[in-house]
Amino acid sequence: MTGRRSPAAAIALLGGALAVAGCGLGPGRGLPDVRLTVTHDFGAQPVLERAVGGVTESDTAMRVLERSARVSTRYGGGFVQSIDGVEGEARGSASYDWFFYVNGVESPIGAAAYALHGGEAIWWDYRDWSAAQDVPAVVGSWPEPFSGGYEGKRHPVAVECMGGGGACAEVRSRLEGAGAPVATGAPSGAIRVLVGPWARVRADPAAAQIEAGPQASGVFARFSRRGRGFGLTGLGEDGKPARSFGAGAGLVAATRRYEAPPTWIVTGPSLPGVRAAAGLLDSAALRDHYAVAVEAGKETPLPAMR
Repeated sequence: MTGRRSPAAAIALLGGALAVAGCGLGPGRGLPDVRLTVTHDFGAQPVLERAVGGVTESDTAMRVLERSARVSTRYGGGFVQSIDGVEGEARGSASYDWFFYVNGVESPIGAAAYALHGGEAIWWDYRDWSAAQDVPAVVGSWPEPFSGGYEGKRHPVAVECMGGGGACAEVRSRLEGAGAPVATGAPSGAIRVLVGPWARVRADPAAAQIEAGPQASGVFARFSRRGRGFGLTGLGEDGKPARSFGAGAGLVAATRRYEAPPTWIVTGPSLPGVRAAAGLLDSAALRDHYAVAVEAGKETPLPAMR
């Protein structure tokens, strides 16, 4: 790409330098297979999904990608310019690049420096980043980061019931069924799952970022006042309203505040919406989506298509 470049690109420059410094390492011990996914346009277009074996402790996210696809790089090999011929570029006012997530969390370092621990879900997506330069966390690698943690460390999981009623029990049950270490209370360093109507959930500082738009939260959804309550609007990839949902709609989204662990949000304008959102916590509903809204049993990946 010859135009503007995202913060992820600057991070990749550092990753390239770190990779060069460590390029003399041997193969190391074997690790469990990783799952590699490649998509376009916020996960809307699948390109590649496969289990990659033969991973060792000296492998990086970049090396796994290079063994599975044709890759071109820039800046010392730390920044992915293209995958299978699809290159980062500027299209008028839009800017497209490759971004990657490991266990549903945007990497803080470049792919060439991201050492693997085995069992990770690595997701590369080619998208327009004009409305959101950074999307710190996504839901599309469920049951990660709950079952395997992120950045090489497993974290406790805290379900925070904020008026969610029976939806809280369902969320806890689905997490435990997925192998997540659900804790009692809210221990330090926990990945939090907030469950409740938006009127309650919005008081949490991490969740409140959604009201500032996708550039702040990475979530392409908006809650706004409708009468005495709130309404849910799905935003398009340009960050503008694309679809309005009713009071019974639900939302499952993820975000992150500063360097804290990711926060997942299971919410809706009303309790029926919260219950509907809780029912989305499975691979079939969430796979390869940044966030998902649901209304009358119909799921809508976000950003929403017009």
